[in-house]
Amino acid sequence: MAVEKQYASDVEVILSHRHDNGADLWTTPDKRLIKGAPFSTLESVMYLLELGMEPTGPLLKETAALIFGAWQEDGRFKLYPQGPVYPCQTIHAANVLCHMGYVSDFRLQKTFTHLFDIQYTDGGWRCNKFSFGRGPETEYSNPFPTLNALNAFRFTDYLNKKPALDKAVDFLLEHWTIRKPIGPCHYGIGTLFMQVEYPFRNYNLFIYVYVLSFYNRAKEDKRFLEALETLESKMVDGQIVVERVVPKLAGLSFCKKGKTSELATIRYHEILRNLQTDK
Repeated sequence: MAVEKQYASDVEVILSHRHDNGADLWTTPDKRLIKGAPFSTLESVMYLLELGMEPTGPLLKETAALIFGAWQEDGRFKLYPQGPVYPCQTIHAANVLCHMGYVSDFRLQKTFTHLFDIQYTDGGWRCNKFSFGRGPETEYSNPFPTLNALNAFRFTDYLNKKPALDKAVDFLLEHWTIRKPIGPCHYGIGTLFMQVEYPFRNYNLFIYVYVLSFYNRAKEDKRFLEALETLESKMVDGQIVVERVVPKLAGLSFCKKGKTSELATIRYHEILRNLQTDK
């Protein structure tokens, strides 16, 4: 897959931000890989992949090396030079590298083992960081990091074979019922969640349905089917309409707010293909 001519200007915009944070490849001089949203290193890679850039090209190969530079021997990724290493950061880095084609790399294999080792009792992944204080709701895992973990694991041989991943799917399906903000970072299913956001950046209806569609555990579950029906109810002439996009990405052609998106619609058709595979 290569970048189509109609998206070349979007690629140029993203590339124009590669030194914004003080160093090359969207990072800072001390290599903070999630600094500078929405043009952080990890986010910018995902946009370029979505636009069709080959991960084997020089730019993304160099960026992959930068990300792997944050890998620790125990499988974690240290995305900031100082401070604790949270599971959500490791998951974020692993997810990006899986999308870049590195799922078989021995370092990621060690990361997957680490993630299984730290999986929380409810099936999700959870950081011991309580920015909103503590309460009954913070005893749950964090839904979005859990969804990102499943997004990474779908590239692996564990997909639809590992019971631990079914447990993670169950946790996310249960959140469709709970709805209220849960986890230490208070992820909820409310008005903002129900707005279709693209490209995939935050916990919202579109990425929720997309990732879960890879998992047999979800495909015939009524909660998943309700979420899919909700997504489809927002489509126009069979195409995904972008309802929310971060303002700094508003100028990009592939994700115009209030407009249909060809690339987003391709992701929707991927959902449909997933549902047609053997359950």
